[in-house]
Amino acid sequence: MDKKKVIVGMSGGVDSSVAAMVLRDQGYEVIGVTYDFWHDDDDPADIYKNLSDASDAKAVADKLGIRHEAVNYTKQFRRNVEDYFASEYLLGRTPNPCVRCNPTVKWAAMMESAICYGADFVATGHYARVDRLENGRFAVKNSVTAKKDQTYVLYGLSQEQLSKTLMPIGEYEKEYVRKLAAEAHLPVASKPDSQEICFVDDDDYARYIEEKTGKKSEPGLFVNSGGEVLGKHKGIVHYTIGQRRGLEIAAGHRVFVTQINPGDNTVVIGENEELFTDMVFAEDFQYMSIEPPEPGFKKRVRAKIRYNHLGEDAEMEVLEDGKVVCRFDKKVRAATPGQSLVVYDGDYVLGGGLITGRF
Repeated sequence: MDKKKVIVGMSGGVDSSVAAMVLRDQGYEVIGVTYDFWHDDDDPADIYKNLSDASDAKAVADKLGIRHEAVNYTKQFRRNVEDYFASEYLLGRTPNPCVRCNPTVKWAAMMESAICYGADFVATGHYARVDRLENGRFAVKNSVTAKKDQTYVLYGLSQEQLSKTLMPIGEYEKEYVRKLAAEAHLPVASKPDSQEICFVDDDDYARYIEEKTGKKSEPGLFVNSGGEVLGKHKGIVHYTIGQRRGLEIAAGHRVFVTQINPGDNTVVIGENEELFTDMVFAEDFQYMSIEPPEPGFKKRVRAKIRYNHLGEDAEMEVLEDGKVVCRFDKKVRAATPGQSLVVYDGDYVLGGGLITGRF
């Protein structure tokens, strides 16, 4: 019987490198592919020259004795991730680009490569697992390590994508992954983890958005919940819900951004207590472990409102317009429009959607 063939998305980091090694050792025919999202060159030689991560991934592939390819995917990344990121900030929301990138760019690219190279599966170095449930649906399952669990950014994956996906390091702790890489003498064994937003090198989102859109961020007014003017802000793209630093307001005590209003270009400032809520609404909800339910559906869940949120117990309900509301047992802080509300049924992702507001 021929060995099963798998496309491994190799980012040049230790996690995807070990994922490729583990699958090779399990008997798969592994093809590592690195996707260039930032340069316009289609020639693989230019990709290796311009993208150090591609060179690192190639070095790992050579060490493992597996095939490696470099593919340009810049147009798709700019359209689906960078343009989306900038437009969301201009609307006063704070997006998580990984949530958008995974289904529309990374997995789309790997699935195309699987067709091109006749592969049976695709794989990544995410800290998560994929199972087929008793109801026949595929779902992402929490990794064994809560510290590195990445299921939050994977809720948008389709059933087709999940049915072809392997996540071999979801069973491991990060320290063990680095140990495996060191023992195998992989050249990236001690390479630092990548930054959260890969396309904003200096974390200056406002600068990036202004350069991306060609629109200068317009200064406006800081106000309190009663509309009283407290000062001037630098432009709404400089702020996010819950922010305390960089406000430059002499309030005499700690104050926080509690609301962003692009309509009148105001940023509302308030007390920490104003950031807490027990009710969060989400739209564009995508279901994973269950079929999309009818309006009125209710279920006890564990829900997260951001990537590094540990989650809280809640009851979710599907509303008549298809939106979902989670009523939390314990109030959560700084639920932010543009971030995702991701709900879990035990260890499995039930689904997720974009936060629209809190009450």
